[in-house]
Amino acid sequence: MSNAANGLHINKQRWKIFLALMVLLVIAASLILSNNFLSKLGDREQSKATQWVEAIKKKGALVQLSNDIFTELKKKERQKINLVVAAQKVLLQKSDLSKNQDVEFSLSIIQANTDIPVVLLTEGNAIMQHRNMEALFGDAKGNDEKDSICIEKAKSWKAAGQFQLIEYLDGEYLQFIFGNSFELERLKDESERLIASFNEEIKDNKGLIPVMLWDVASDSLEATNISTEKSREIRAQWAQINPPLTFDFGTGQKQLYFSESQELYYLKWIPTFQVLILGLLIFIGYFIFSTYRKAEQKRVWAGMAKETAHQLGTPLSSLMGWQAHLENLKVDPMITREMKKDLVRLERITDRFSKIGSEAKLEEKDIVSTIENNLAYLKIRLSSKVELIFESKLADKIDVNHNASLLDWVVENLCKNAVDAMQGVGKLEIILSAEKSDIIIDFKDTGKGISSSNQKAVFEPGYSTKKRGWGLGLALVKRIIEEHHNGKVFVAESKLGQGTTFRITLPAR
Repeated sequence: MSNAANGLHINKQRWKIFLALMVLLVIAASLILSNNFLSKLGDREQSKATQWVEAIKKKGALVQLSNDIFTELKKKERQKINLVVAAQKVLLQKSDLSKNQDVEFSLSIIQANTDIPVVLLTEGNAIMQHRNMEALFGDAKGNDEKDSICIEKAKSWKAAGQFQLIEYLDGEYLQFIFGNSFELERLKDESERLIASFNEEIKDNKGLIPVMLWDVASDSLEATNISTEKSREIRAQWAQINPPLTFDFGTGQKQLYFSESQELYYLKWIPTFQVLILGLLIFIGYFIFSTYRKAEQKRVWAGMAKETAHQLGTPLSSLMGWQAHLENLKVDPMITREMKKDLVRLERITDRFSKIGSEAKLEEKDIVSTIENNLAYLKIRLSSKVELIFESKLADKIDVNHNASLLDWVVENLCKNAVDAMQGVGKLEIILSAEKSDIIIDFKDTGKGISSSNQKAVFEPGYSTKKRGWGLGLALVKRIIEEHHNGKVFVAESKLGQGTTFRITLPAR
């Protein structure tokens, strides 16, 4: 029997391991395939982001080059206008033969200025002269309209600092006011358009990557695909991942910070979510299967117990009739007396099977008396080489909700299990104590002990180390304690070669 029972238990364990390995293989294969797919998507997203950053670098360099050219031309134009101003001073100042003034040369310099608009005003803003203003007059007709345009332009140029004062008489000054050349204005407009386009391209990257543009001078941030409040906190983090791009378009230094795309960020989290979902599905599946299996086991246990009680009932009734008949025939009283003891024993067994197959009725009884009565019965039937000790550490008698018949069965199975573990020689201590709101019953033997890997398996149906046995005794104990008494049974302590302590905990109330 033992080989068959152990075979069932071992096969069950092997099937569990096999199914677990299959589940792990399926999960591993799924993760590998999804990771490969996500890796390709990630590489594609990263490539797109890299291309965008490189394009921004090139465009930024182009914008900066255009701005540098504009700055250089503006510098040269300022040098040119300084020459024109100097020439104008020569023409307007009093003639001084000692300085050898070259009027013709100064005049040629002024005449050579064909692109920079110039307005010459008195201190009272009266127009004395203008040059290269024709393109600004547009459809203006008459001198009054043209003068009005010259005065308006002169105001804006003067506000921009583009003017000089020329003394032409003692204490008398003229305002030499100048604008930018038409070519410089065109280049300025083009540079501003490029800068605006650059800024717009940074902002409008179609959700590709989150970016932020930091103006160093004003300490201001413009963020895209990320909230401005959050951007200040993570700017330093981004700088460690991707060095920022630095640009200077003449209005101050700007730094462009960027990170990976949101799509790439979410893609990285998909395997984690996949594992969690698979784990959740496995857990739900296991829970449903386990619940169904326990319910099925419960039905099998109940059905088997009821059927056993029913099958025992018929021959038991017959044997009781025969026992009574033998007593009437005046058969040897010793025979009928021993026969009656066995019949009482069979009645008890039948009663146990009947109760375990249905909802057991619990009664508040003295648990000490229940255990003592059962041990008195067992003591004479156990090996004489086993020292059976019962100790109650309870201060007073405590009434505990229990079914005496089923608890007797538990005590009997644990005692017989202990005797088998000790091979009929040793000491078995049964210690009754209380802890918080629980009643504790310890069965402490001096047997061969149980390895830590098998301490949970001993309660599974089919597990047995005996040469003869189906491994149902401890499984029955677990069912009676946990399902019928709302308690717990487990291996509290076990050392190989020294012994084992089985512990039962029952609610005191």
